[in-house]
Amino acid sequence: MLAATPLRSREPDVRLVAAFPRPYENAVATARTCYSGRGIVTTEEVSGAPDLPADKREAKAAQRDRIAKSIYKAGHHTTLQHAHFQFALDGVSRQFLWTFLHAHPFYNSEQVSQRYVEVKGGNYAVPALEGEALAVYEACAQRQMADYRDLIELLTPVVDRAYFGIFPARRQRAEKWKGAIQKRAQEIARYVLPVATHAYLYHTVSGLTLMRYWRLCEQYDAPREQRWVVRKMVDALLAHDPLFATILEDPFPIEETPEHVFYAAATAGHSVGRLRDECAKEFDAALEGRTSRLVDWKPRNEECVASAVREVLGVPRSMLPDDAAIALVLDPSSNRLLGQSLNVATLSKVTRALSHASYTFRKRLSHTADSQDQRHRMTPASRPCLPAYLSDAPDYVTPEVVYVDDQVRQAYDASMARTWEAIDRLRALGVSDEDRAYLLPNAVNLRFTESADLLHLHHKLKMRLCYNAQEEIWRASRDEALQIAEVNRRIGRFLLPPCSLRAMAEESPICPEGDRYCGVRVWKLDVRDYRRAL
Repeated sequence: MLAATPLRSREPDVRLVAAFPRPYENAVATARTCYSGRGIVTTEEVSGAPDLPADKREAKAAQRDRIAKSIYKAGHHTTLQHAHFQFALDGVSRQFLWTFLHAHPFYNSEQVSQRYVEVKGGNYAVPALEGEALAVYEACAQRQMADYRDLIELLTPVVDRAYFGIFPARRQRAEKWKGAIQKRAQEIARYVLPVATHAYLYHTVSGLTLMRYWRLCEQYDAPREQRWVVRKMVDALLAHDPLFATILEDPFPIEETPEHVFYAAATAGHSVGRLRDECAKEFDAALEGRTSRLVDWKPRNEECVASAVREVLGVPRSMLPDDAAIALVLDPSSNRLLGQSLNVATLSKVTRALSHASYTFRKRLSHTADSQDQRHRMTPASRPCLPAYLSDAPDYVTPEVVYVDDQVRQAYDASMARTWEAIDRLRALGVSDEDRAYLLPNAVNLRFTESADLLHLHHKLKMRLCYNAQEEIWRASRDEALQIAEVNRRIGRFLLPPCSLRAMAEESPICPEGDRYCGVRVWKLDVRDYRRAL
């Protein structure tokens, strides 16, 4: 039986809405097909026909389970990737999504956007606290929600001026663009919301990923919420196909995870807060004023890409020199696939040559920006554990628009100060780090290292250099494109937003965003001259 939810707030809703009809037996059928000389082994063959005598059906079941256990114990888990399960989740925290559900590459999610959907009051997770601790927590969360609404009101005239400064002709039909202005105001205001804020989403994973969820659901940063939600997902799986219990392992104890082992032993006698502050100071100094700093790359990136292009085509350097080979794969006028909306780069033989170049960045983003950055699943990062960002003093990102108006800036900073005061009070009351962290604002700083091969980084920069991209990720992407151009000029000159690539590929329309057009002819600008009013 599932224990009571570890939260005082409403119980998260977890529903399995779509699944393979017989996923466990499908996994066995795929395994048997690998060694079948008779062709495809069907799911029906694994279980046996309904009219098969009972003793033969039992023998079939024993064979099925023997194969399933054998391949599972041997680590041959690709058979479990065929069957997928789609869940509808509601009432889960943004902290849970960031630290667990979206912290790996093997999933797909479509979740409600805080950029475009206004957050309603009261929609946040509340841990199972009591007495003064509960009162402090609730007062802070309610204040954060109120600050969010106040900031939307304060930001609206600021955004209004900036928006119609870009689109002066739209002032004649201002009512039509009221929603666009509202969305931009709430995009900035959301920075004061707690990471406890609820979200709802569709989340689709394979059977293998779901089993991994259950095995490692007890880890930093929200182990109680993680275990409870994943338990409901697993219960839904077992209700749909009880046979999965045959190979399902128990969760790995949090006490045995490397993070817990380190914090329990290595930090004994040390002030975790002081260690964290020293680490943050070192990190920030290394950024040298950037959002993202290039710290490592292959010394022969360009030469490797050029050689790979020639190898794909089977031609010598004399026919296709390095400059020409790099242009062939990266210049949209030659490789028109790069100007398309559908990313097919991984299927193109020549374009796959970009996989051989790679780059590593150290970057600092807010929790809310990184929640979007991590959705680029093929540019992986080593993101921090809870103690690394639960600072004693306010440590947060301030969006550029906030600096435009003194009243907005004062309201924003005051909200941050109140939030950290409440978090510090909860620490004094003995509240756990896990529960205190729910109050951290979306603006809290996260520091991490991110790496990517050029094939996937090219796609990420293409999407995030667009002026419609979230501001912090846009600035990080600009930093990255400019720094790559410094060390790999022939590659860097083709790291551009969609409009620029489409212009080079002679695609029409140049901007694919329609009514969301940013109002700037970015394709006529050099990346060094990129500036944003919003």
